[in-house]
Amino acid sequence: MTLQAERAPRRPTRSRGVVIGTVVALVVVAAMAYDTRIVTIGGEHDVQAEVFSPATFGAKAFPEIRSSVESRAVDAAQLAAELGADKAAATQKYGISGGTGPVFPVKFTGTVGEGKSGLYKIAVAGMPPETTVRVQTGPAINGTDLRDATGTIAFGQFKNQIEYQNAGAAINDQMKKDVLAGIDNAALTGKTVTITGVFRLINPKNWLVTPVAMSVQ
Repeated sequence: MTLQAERAPRRPTRSRGVVIGTVVALVVVAAMAYDTRIVTIGGEHDVQAEVFSPATFGAKAFPEIRSSVESRAVDAAQLAAELGADKAAATQKYGISGGTGPVFPVKFTGTVGEGKSGLYKIAVAGMPPETTVRVQTGPAINGTDLRDATGTIAFGQFKNQIEYQNAGAAINDQMKKDVLAGIDNAALTGKTVTITGVFRLINPKNWLVTPVAMSVQ
């Protein structure tokens, strides 16, 4: 054997390289596992849990709104008389300011007249003859009167105007499920109804009531 052959460096065996590669891979996997957070759907760290859900909001908010309105509702004839005598005083006493006009809680019993597209005139005893009372029974429930009825739901609680509008629509939808689902609004004319609800005072001679409770006799 020559001196040159004796001095030639030995090459690492293939098995030694495989072992080193395996160790490195295990270290990487262990580091990844240490830095990985397991997120449970609906849990504290679930990003989806922070996304605004109109349906969830409406289901929670409507019972609270209904309870508030029922506890504050004023007899319709009495409210009409007080509004006629001193609108500002009656608004301060009963109204919740917001939007295009104050929202009033009201209750009455009356006879259902002719209706169209879920809007019915109600003849209520004691009301001024020049004042029209209507109730909306769906399927479309318009406006944000229910959302604004308590003064506790404000724009600042939401991310943007879209969420704020969706909150109002979701409350209306929940009301339809809880109040109007069992009412045949195609057969109301001539019936006697007892209603508790709210209306926004834009035209004092034209009340459009959104119900929170409604019974048909």
